[in-house]
Amino acid sequence: MTRFFEFLANHWMLSGLWLASAAALFAYLNSKTGGSLSPNQTVTLVNKEDGVVLDVRERKEFEKGHIVDAVNIPMAKLAERIVELEKLKDKPIIVVCQHGQTAGEAVKLLLANGFAKANKMGGGLAEWQAQNLPVVK
Repeated sequence: MTRFFEFLANHWMLSGLWLASAAALFAYLNSKTGGSLSPNQTVTLVNKEDGVVLDVRERKEFEKGHIVDAVNIPMAKLAERIVELEKLKDKPIIVVCQHGQTAGEAVKLLLANGFAKANKMGGGLAEWQAQNLPVVK
């Protein structure tokens, strides 16, 4: 660990440039995939603004447990089945996957197709369950 700090001190410009690049990449990726909501923010959006939860996990995973009233369209089929969501364009859509990583790609696709209120739920269903929120099977 001492050598790491020594490296940072000796190469502060290189270290700073790397840190700035990483921050820029993070900001860029975050802006392209819409916002990230917590499970509590998701509940609020569903209850107060008639938000819709879109679960992009495979059907087998969805059947093991999902958020109440979630719509299941697997990520692999989302592009071809996006027309099924047309009637929901004006509603907030919260995309959920298992850990919150695949949802970003789904949000990117939704935003590109005119779903301006698309967001992902950070942490995915794993975070939802970690907070002891209900799932149905």
